Order: sequence, then structure tokens, then C-alpha cells
Amino acid sequence: MPQDLSVADAFDYTAIVRRVLRGVMPEVLGRVAAEGLPGDHHFFIVFSTTAPGVVMPSHLRASYPDEITIVIQHQYENLVVDETGFGVRLRFGGVPSDLWVPYGAVKLFTDPSAQFALQFDVDLEEVANAPEPEPEADEAPSEKPRSDEGGTVVQVDFGKKR
Repeated sequence: MPQDLSVADAFDYTAIVRRVLRGVMPEVLGRVAAEGLPGDHHFFIVFSTTAPGVVMPSHLRASYPDEITIVIQHQYENLVVDETGFGVRLRFGGVPSDLWVPYGAVKLFTDPSAQFALQFDVDLEEVANAPEPEPEADEAPSEKPRSDEGGTVVQVDFGKKR
């Protein structure tokens, strides 16, 4: 006997699609962390600096109070990726800065060399529920800095749950 639930009530398709699309970032960044950037690939990543769990130096947060665009291309160090977010050391004005970015804080992830982009709404609930990274002591990088020598845009614009 069929139940009286609509398909929309039975499956939260919005959450499923969001999770699958956000899954592109850990897969791609994880490969880059392990193998480096192949060919001309590079990433522009825009994220909310106010989202819970974002870790960045105070001077950067003061300069970028709402959002920041970072580039992972030639000069990056210590790219660390897990299921909740990624960390990376970049230089801003020659000053090394460590960042931690939960995936839920990312607004835009692009690889211009592949003409590929994913656009997201920041999901504050997702970010707030993600575990925060353990603070690391100031220690030397575990690896040497890496130096690596008509597209598709998928926009994810979901409203709040009702």
C-alpha cells in the first residue's frame, strides 16, 4: 500500500545534490595535495571570511571582512585536505599566512584551465556543524613548498529548508 508521502518529502534532493557537488572539492584538492597540480590547472576559490570555522590571520580578516578570493597555483604550501575542509599556506604581500576553510564556507570553486566552476550559497548550518580543526603549534612545514609549473558552471542556489 503506497504511503501518502510525496517524493519531495521522502528524499531531500537539495541536500543530496549539494553534498555531491561539494564533494568535488575534497577529491580534487586531495589529489593536488598528494600529487601536485598537473599541467596548467589552478584554482580560484572564493569563500566567506565570516563563516564559522574559517581560520585566518587577523590582518587578512581586517582586509577582507566578508569574503576573499585565493589562488592555488604556483606558490602554496602545506595543502591539507579532509572531509570537512582544507588548509593551505599562501603568501599575501610576501607574508606567509595559514588558512583553514570549511567546504561550507566556499562560494566559488573554479579551475579556469578546465573552464569549470561550481558556485554555492554559503551553508551556515553545514559550516556550524562541521568539526573545527585542531590548532597546530607553530612548527616548520612538513613539506617543502610546492611549485607547480566555453566552460561548465554549475550554480547551486538552494533556499532554506522549510
